[in-house]
Amino acid sequence: MPDETINETEIILHPAQPHNGTTLIGRVLGGLTRLHVLLFIATFFTTLLAGVLQKGIDPVEEPWRFYEGLPFALTLMIILLAHELAHYFASIGHRTAATLPYFIPAPLSPIGTFGAFIKMKSPILTRTALIDIGASGPIAGFVVSFAAVVGGLFYSEIGVVNAKSGMVLGDCLLFSFLSRLIVGTPPQGQDVMLNPVAFAGWLGFFVTSLNLLPIGQLDGGHILYSIVGRWHVWISRLLVVCLLIMGEMYWPGWWFWAILMTVLRLKHPPVLFGDIPIDPTRLKAAAISLVIFVVKFVPVPFMVME
Repeated sequence: MPDETINETEIILHPAQPHNGTTLIGRVLGGLTRLHVLLFIATFFTTLLAGVLQKGIDPVEEPWRFYEGLPFALTLMIILLAHELAHYFASIGHRTAATLPYFIPAPLSPIGTFGAFIKMKSPILTRTALIDIGASGPIAGFVVSFAAVVGGLFYSEIGVVNAKSGMVLGDCLLFSFLSRLIVGTPPQGQDVMLNPVAFAGWLGFFVTSLNLLPIGQLDGGHILYSIVGRWHVWISRLLVVCLLIMGEMYWPGWWFWAILMTVLRLKHPPVLFGDIPIDPTRLKAAAISLVIFVVKFVPVPFMVME
């Protein structure tokens, strides 16, 4: 009889069998549950409703105008889907079991969703796998968000801000550059009125920057742990303190994030074979993720006009 004992190193170093199209599609469909479908449909309709309300449409009085919410809803759903599917396929590539994305509908939210997530069902094997899984989502989300912002800004325009109260979006370095390049610099008393697609792209930028915070078990936390190991928890604690300070200086919402990160635990679970060195080529993914974080981070994402 053949020896069925598998050396731990072989699990990592022996190349996985390639997935053909039929096998991969079968695996995806096999992991699709009724809950996935229901949450996806519910989130589509809540983001569609959000897109309708953003245009000042009364969905009760004018239900036939629901289609006008599609540009925002479809763009945001595609951004979230790209982000989570990148995590999912990276997990498959590294022999880590994971669920398909769960979307979170938010009927009372101005954007219609609290995002999406996948659940890891088996330990991540190596630090190389961890950095691939952690960085893949933000990079994919960035690419789709960038396309949405650029395309949407071509249909945005500068207009007079008439409202005495309301909310103004903050600009990250990249969005500010693209906005001035494509739309122009608005004069005093005016601002860029974002097309729904551009607004969804802005949200994609913002969500990606939050995920790339190098804290706890966020995507940025995964990347950080894969590089610094046990120092991860101390850096996470320091950055939580920084969030508290930023909450006082810039935006009170950072207090919420500091508390949430603490509640969700700052300590990162170890990878299965942590002694195997990280593939040096993966440091490029970490560097790209850092650049994405810097150009997309918004210290004051929302400003209330009074």
